Amino acid sequence: MIAAGTQDGGPMLQLPSTGPDPMSFDIALAAILGYARGRRPLRFRSPDWPQGRWAQLPAFGWARFDAQPVGPLGDTDILIGEGLHDRLDRADWGDVHDALSRVRPLADAAADRAAGRTFWELPDEELSVLGEPGTVGAALRQIGRTSGRHPEHVSAALHHRRPELVPHLTRSTRRAMLPHVEEGDSGVEAVILRELRANDQALSALEATTAALLGDARPTRLRLHDILLWLATTLRLTHAVELGRGTDEWRAHHAGDYVEPGELPARERGS
Repeated sequence: MIAAGTQDGGPMLQLPSTGPDPMSFDIALAAILGYARGRRPLRFRSPDWPQGRWAQLPAFGWARFDAQPVGPLGDTDILIGEGLHDRLDRADWGDVHDALSRVRPLADAAADRAAGRTFWELPDEELSVLGEPGTVGAALRQIGRTSGRHPEHVSAALHHRRPELVPHLTRSTRRAMLPHVEEGDSGVEAVILRELRANDQALSALEATTAALLGDARPTRLRLHDILLWLATTLRLTHAVELGRGTDEWRAHHAGDYVEPGELPARERGS
């Protein structure tokens, strides 16, 4: 894998799981902004408006997931999963509740094994079958195997609680990474690790810029990778980029009129 290069708009991202071509920093940022701030029209009827009217709703799951604080263990985790994925009926709610009870000890074991390191700081052995048993990769693989009928809800809940360590996976993103799995990998998580490492500079810049522009959440590079991959694999990337380029945050970014941590806006820096 080629390390991230640069262009005028910033460092380029090399993400083979999203496609063969590099992704510019501006495209990645616009996609994240579109995911966070994009709206979609919905027409609904109510007793007050029997003729119906249009409303603008969030197009993606940012407000329902990324911008939500971590709550107490229990039903909050299931609500977080629903915020990113489909609503659950009573039977499915029970399935996700039971699955979370089964996998929480595995997530705890992964955190203990990581010993304070983030996912992208883990050594290769932690995501290789050659390092097993007891590795972070082995715990993540077992979580995937025991997550019940709605693994994406379970994955969302675990990632929200440990955003720096547990990747969020859906059926579409897992399928996109499977062709990139190499011999000895403990799972598709090893693909994520390689892509995070290869794009350390670009993703670090994307983390900082996203946090400075949006303010309501500070997603880790693990989540940013997940968003970009999901948008690409579900053919929503172009739409998200278009939405992002229409946001106030995008205009502020290109005007240099946003605040990095510990800095003043450009218009107040005298340059």
